[in-house]
Amino acid sequence: MKRAERMVALTEILLSHPNELLTLGFFADYFNAAKSTISEDLMEIKKSLRLTGRGFLETVPGAAGGVKFLPAVSKEESNQFLELLAETLNTNDRMLPGGFLYIADLLYDPAVVRPLGLIFASIFREKKPEAVVTIETKGIPLALMTADSLGIPAVIVRHGNKVTEGSSVSINYISGSSKRIQTMSLARRALGTGKKVLIIDDFIKAGGTAKGIMSLMQEFNAEVVGLGILMEDALWNTSRLVNDYLALLQFGDPSTENTIIKPKLICCVK
Repeated sequence: MKRAERMVALTEILLSHPNELLTLGFFADYFNAAKSTISEDLMEIKKSLRLTGRGFLETVPGAAGGVKFLPAVSKEESNQFLELLAETLNTNDRMLPGGFLYIADLLYDPAVVRPLGLIFASIFREKKPEAVVTIETKGIPLALMTADSLGIPAVIVRHGNKVTEGSSVSINYISGSSKRIQTMSLARRALGTGKKVLIIDDFIKAGGTAKGIMSLMQEFNAEVVGLGILMEDALWNTSRLVNDYLALLQFGDPSTENTIIKPKLICCVK
């Protein structure tokens, strides 16, 4: 195999095994080449990934070490994608009676949630989360794609107990917007204790649900290292129950604005 062909094959293997440690010995056996040759090829791929902003190639030293591809997205590409997404959401046929916005089709479209997961992963990777937590149901695709990009499990908080999940921890929380008492629960086996968690959700208004998840995480002695939200309600004019969060889009007043959905500038994607 010529070097150009080998580098293409190397890149394909890395892209198809994100967040997985691959040893030099594995590549040497696969391509029937010296480890020094493979190492040189990987260094060139590492440079290309850095220049294109498609991710990072992390080197793990030691006898059992190797390389690990960490997928990411550049700041410019993130902002461009959010602008296009906002443009899609601003069409008149998405507004429902009562001032609601129809977004379910996009949240279950891999072509949309996969880049959103990459954006969240690129922002919060340095926090080193060990699990991505969300509450059913619309936040599940976002959390799953974020977890996939980070190489960690996704954990789903439910609104009620499920017998099939065994013993669980349940708490009552107050919805920040409706002021109603609601319940959320999480199976004890789903998370374990003492983990660093990243919370991902699709929408935030008063922040009652996010605050509830944070309270639930305390029952597992978990440390919340980040809160990522797809869209925030820009019309909420009182203080939210949570303040330290990052939203990608803003939802404005459909009765007074031509542009209802506005993207927020992503400044912390590396």
